[in-house]
Amino acid sequence: MEQFWNKVIEIASTYGGKIVLAIVTLIVGLLVIKWIGKAMRKSFEKSKLAESAKLVVQKTVKILLYIILIVGLIEILGVPMTSVAALIASGGLAVGLAFQGALANLAGGFMILIFKPFKIGDYIESTGAEGVVRDISIFYTKLLTLDNKQVLVPNGDLMSANVTNYSAEELRRIDQSFKITNDIDQELVKSVLLEAAKKTAGVLEKPEPFARLTEVDDDTYIFTVRAWCETAKYWDVYFDLIENCSKSLAENGIDDPEERIAVRIVEKQ
Repeated sequence: MEQFWNKVIEIASTYGGKIVLAIVTLIVGLLVIKWIGKAMRKSFEKSKLAESAKLVVQKTVKILLYIILIVGLIEILGVPMTSVAALIASGGLAVGLAFQGALANLAGGFMILIFKPFKIGDYIESTGAEGVVRDISIFYTKLLTLDNKQVLVPNGDLMSANVTNYSAEELRRIDQSFKITNDIDQELVKSVLLEAAKKTAGVLEKPEPFARLTEVDDDTYIFTVRAWCETAKYWDVYFDLIENCSKSLAENGIDDPEERIAVRIVEKQ
């Protein structure tokens, strides 16, 4: 028992000062990191950066501060830094290989926040997914589909694929095609479709709506209607345009060829 206490006293006399200093450094370091975090949040309140970018910067700085604190504690305790560096290097290589995809997503997240190809609230399409951007984190971008499903898209995929941002511009064009039988006067069809487009709520006068014959297929004419609207009103105008054009065609006796029924009369011999 006496030997045990002698050993404890020996260790305490040798390493006690370092342990106490390490504990004090740990406490002070944690308080400093906490204070820096609060100071960053206050400074970001007046910043024009996106909320997701602010969050990423705060988390990154916090992680770096923790790493510095851990390295400082190791130095205080007297652990050889060459051994620590070798351990970190080998561990970093193993982690890098294991988390190669995660690192690609992390890099993609930073690229998205820096170059801003889209922002929260935009409607985008990429890598087989589309929806409204609800959140941009450092690894994933969260989309909400039109039928209210949540889709998480890896940022690495978004930065390595084409991204269509439907909300980037203030105006969008609606294109709709209508099949008409080829025994109808073309000018009549054009005037009916154009008038219906102009009367559709949300369709802009400039650029002007467009209605022309764009294709001939056997016994069918295909007319295309193009109209511009504000991006925010796109879907409302889209469906209203279809309804108004279809209704106007019917009111003017203009048939859809698919609605006709072919009747063949065979005479008896």
